[in-house]
Formats: sequence, C-alpha cells, structure tokens
Amino acid sequence: MEKYWVRGIRGAVTVAENTPEAIITATRQLLEKIARENLLEPERIISIIFSVTPDLNAAFPAEGARALGWTKVPLFCTTEIAVPGSLPRCVRVLVHAYLTCAQEDVKHVYLGDAVALRPDLF
Repeated sequence: MEKYWVRGIRGAVTVAENTPEAIITATRQLLEKIARENLLEPERIISIIFSVTPDLNAAFPAEGARALGWTKVPLFCTTEIAVPGSLPRCVRVLVHAYLTCAQEDVKHVYLGDAVALRPDLF
C-alpha cells in the first residue's frame, strides 16, 4: 500500500482583467496545472484556500474549482493584504492534499506575472 502525506501546494496566477470570466478562467488554468504537475486527483484534496488582491472582486476564484467539477472539495476565499507595490490582479492558492511525494518534490505553480513571486522556483 502506498504511503500518503499531507502536503501544501502553493500557486498563483495573474488575471488580465477584473471580470468573472477572466478570474474563473485563470484560476481554472492554475488548478489544472497544479493537478497535472502533482498527479493530484480531486479525492486527495483536503481543502483549498484562495486569496485575491483587492482589485479582483468580480468573482470568487473558487468558481474555477467548481468549474473543474471539484464540488466536494472545501473551498475558502479571502482578500490578500493590500501591500503597497505588490503584484496586482493576482489569485493565490494553497492546496492541502494527500500526496505520495516528499515535501521537496511538491510542484508549486506560478503562472503569468506571478512567476515574479517565487523566482527561486524557476
């Protein structure tokens, strides 16, 4: 039997504009890549926390997860701290999941201008 560990997977994506379609599409792309990179199946996801910068308020990013069919996963959305000079129009995510890999093998995913948040990963 394979051994599973509780792991946190981080990610972020920038959104082109403050519209429901843009927020949901960008979030969905981020989650799809996180799932693909980490061989993550929805039944292994414990919960997901989303944060958005204050300039994104047209939709909840959790709608992107629901669009993937992740209807049984507990989701929570919040607003990011408005730090002056921080990256605008950004959705951040913290996925809690059961994975078989070591902590250092977790694949964190940053898309668009959000790659600037974690240059050490690229």
